[in-house]
Amino acid sequence: MDNIQLTKIRQRFKANGIDDLKGSVESEMEKLSGSVKPGDRIAVAVGSRGIGNLAMILKEVLAHLIRLKAFPFIVPAMGSHGGASAEGQEGILSGYGITEGTMGVPVHSSMEVVELERGGCPCPVYMDRYAFESDGVILINRVKPHTDYHGDYESGLVKMAVIGLGKEKQASAIHRYGVYGLSTLIPLAGKQVLSTGKILGGIGLVENALDETMVVEGLKAGEFLEREPDLLEIARQHMPSLPVKEIDLLIIDQMGKDISGVGIDPNIIGRIRIPGQEEPGVPQIKAIVILDLTDGSHGNAIGMGLAEVITRRLYDKIDFAATYGNAVTSSFLERAKIPLVAGTDREAFEIGLRSCGYLATGEERIIRIRDTLHLGEMYVSRSVMNALSGIDGIESMGPWKELFDMQEQVVPF
Repeated sequence: MDNIQLTKIRQRFKANGIDDLKGSVESEMEKLSGSVKPGDRIAVAVGSRGIGNLAMILKEVLAHLIRLKAFPFIVPAMGSHGGASAEGQEGILSGYGITEGTMGVPVHSSMEVVELERGGCPCPVYMDRYAFESDGVILINRVKPHTDYHGDYESGLVKMAVIGLGKEKQASAIHRYGVYGLSTLIPLAGKQVLSTGKILGGIGLVENALDETMVVEGLKAGEFLEREPDLLEIARQHMPSLPVKEIDLLIIDQMGKDISGVGIDPNIIGRIRIPGQEEPGVPQIKAIVILDLTDGSHGNAIGMGLAEVITRRLYDKIDFAATYGNAVTSSFLERAKIPLVAGTDREAFEIGLRSCGYLATGEERIIRIRDTLHLGEMYVSRSVMNALSGIDGIESMGPWKELFDMQEQVVPF
């Protein structure tokens, strides 16, 4: 096959990020100040998701607590991520620039938990021991649509309070029930966690399609259940998307846990692959090729099973213990299955395109993206470009460029 040419386009999303983010965090933290007394040991919970400006937001939260004469410390709140180990979870935070050295407060990472009263929840309810033994917990998390299910509470403060702070034991207990556990048991368990009085509040974040922080909201613990669905709807309305509904081949330069909880966001690619869950109607993608795994994934390649082809470069970076541990805990094994492994980027491309069936030359609908988190710029084939002609919000960045270099790898994005 001759070297195919693609052209770069830009999707113009609404740029409504917060200009004075530091000031917004300080203002919203004022809402929680009344719950903090001088001398309190406050656990600040941080997760494993990629969140824009996370280190800066965290540092401002810590600074505010120190000004209140509290003694804050950081706890990882990420369920079974990081290979379900204290060292792995601390390593994830370090990759985000969050360490004792950079933040000026201790990082207490442990998988040890305390079992709480179940109340009306049919499964056990747990909390990180460091958080439980503190004088109070403040959560920091992004509110966004989940990669496995849809409901009133998806990715956000409620889920972090349950699965994040509950560590591997809570993740296993909830995921044992499949999607029912995520959609129904998380709110039940959340009520139990909140009833302990240990959660003082949280900083809920919403990002726009440009990955800019557009909402910072300080919520007291008693406001989580009422307010979070509203923040989720705001997030849903501002999600980016691929510009066409029908695609033959989608090339994804990189996947990773720091991009999406499933490596590649099912909300973007239109594939969930969970038994009993209805697949999204759009986009319709015949084949997906993934070229690499981010360093921030620490070898966790969960989500590769959503693709048809990966490269040897990606395969060689897989930590199977971390990947399979994540898959077994979630119970969604399809997502950890190994796709066909190609030796080079070009071979991966050709195999993926061939799997699409007969496509007339020049009519191939091909899109190349950096990852599912960054959809502002992408490369498209002529057929896709023709379909986008005249559509508002699409800007051609030209010129047409060959996709591969002499070593059969994709040219730099």
